[in-house]
Amino acid sequence: MEINFHLPNFTELMKFNLVFSEMHRGANHYFREGVKIASLFGVFPPAIWNGGRFQYMQCDRNYVKQALAIFDARKMPLRFTFTNPMLEEKHLSDDFCNFIMKTADNGINEVIVVSELLEDYIRKNYPRYKITSSTCKRITTVEGLNAELAKDYNLVVADYDLNNDFAALEKVTDKGRCEILINAICDPRCKNRRKHYDCIGLMQIEFNEHLKKKPNKPQEFEFRNADYDKIKNCPCMTKGGFYQNKGNTSNLSVEDLYEKYVPMGFRHFKIEGRSSHFLNLMETYLYYMVKAECRDEARYALMIMLKEHGLMQF
Repeated sequence: MEINFHLPNFTELMKFNLVFSEMHRGANHYFREGVKIASLFGVFPPAIWNGGRFQYMQCDRNYVKQALAIFDARKMPLRFTFTNPMLEEKHLSDDFCNFIMKTADNGINEVIVVSELLEDYIRKNYPRYKITSSTCKRITTVEGLNAELAKDYNLVVADYDLNNDFAALEKVTDKGRCEILINAICDPRCKNRRKHYDCIGLMQIEFNEHLKKKPNKPQEFEFRNADYDKIKNCPCMTKGGFYQNKGNTSNLSVEDLYEKYVPMGFRHFKIEGRSSHFLNLMETYLYYMVKAECRDEARYALMIMLKEHGLMQF
């Protein structure tokens, strides 16, 4: 039985994720039975279709080709977070986003969507891509989640307001296609979350417009938005790292993941962290995927590997 984990950030954290995947392949005895790295999600910035987390850096086309070749050689699917809810018709023809889609169109890579406009465009122009419905849609009822699962999606990421509500989760009709986000940093029932996604989408659009005018001066970008100013310091956005956030009521304990969620039929688990430091993710990965009795040894082995790849110094 496979227990599929979907890991964050194949651009800034590409080396870290590759090293971790190497340990998974070469030292599988550290890992819990059935654990699989099913995909890496993220985007090649500054893709205007991106959503969920603002992406500031810039990748040129050669980098995109090289990165895709590295992951494709390992048969590791990339899932593009094309979840910008604020897209308009004019954005569908974006040259860089379409370049990414054409270059990665090999039947391996996937997309995550929010916008029906973009989803229809992708289905028409890039039919080989598997499509995942994003948690950013804020579908907070089991009835709504089941309706989404009835549609033609490869996976549907549940809103994490439903996490640990086992009476509700038992009613999910297709648990094998339902993905659970297990370590959210936003508290459940946050009133600002949808507006936050909208603002991030607008920010990504405006950043791309800024780069057209000043391609060599990304640091001069300034996002001015009244809604964003009100919510950017939202109290529901918890601070700190993995250990500080473990207490969030929407977070899964490792015991519940393997002793409740998996026996219920859930097979797909998403680890949030596109804006996290790799050390924070290291602890998160070890907690959820590695046997408890092996974590210290696995941590040491991983740190040695990271040092050998120039990612740590000691």
